[in-house]
Amino acid sequence: MKLAFVIYDGLTTLDFAGMFDPLTRLKTMGFVGNLEYDVCALNSLVLSFENLQLIPTKVGGSLEGYDYIIIPGGNGIAEQIKDDAFLSWMKTANPEATMAAVCGGVIILGVLGLLAGKKATTHPAMLGYLNNFTPYVVEDRIVDEGNIITARGVTSAIDLGLYLCERIAGKEAREHIQKQMDYLNYDCK
Repeated sequence: MKLAFVIYDGLTTLDFAGMFDPLTRLKTMGFVGNLEYDVCALNSLVLSFENLQLIPTKVGGSLEGYDYIIIPGGNGIAEQIKDDAFLSWMKTANPEATMAAVCGGVIILGVLGLLAGKKATTHPAMLGYLNNFTPYVVEDRIVDEGNIITARGVTSAIDLGLYLCERIAGKEAREHIQKQMDYLNYDCK
């Protein structure tokens, strides 16, 4: 099982960390021993919207070998959805890979044409814009459409991370990770 956490300048730190923390616990807590993950970017240093410097473990290259592509949101998506190099890089993902995005990261999925005919959600401030990519915009916290999974705003990144933990390793693993994180308000609906 291989996960790619996509990062880019202007991402929201909690969007990234909210998914990264629970998902990496699948390995550190022994639920998925063969779990591998990379923090992937096109640049060797990424600056979050909050000015946190992030150093990817993989710069460039194809996203083809990953089972899950995890995409945070943030103000930086305004640039990413116009960046041909970034969009071309995202298109290197295996078509069967699960693409999971939170907040503005969902817009990247829309620009890639991956939301056509699918239900999706995003941050409440962007729900209207999401209509440009699918007429099936919903206000659910998490929407699972098979290999496309979308989540609402910033704090829903934690819910999405836990949701993916359950999807990958089962309810018991998710419950243990949730307890270890001391996160009591998990509700993916």
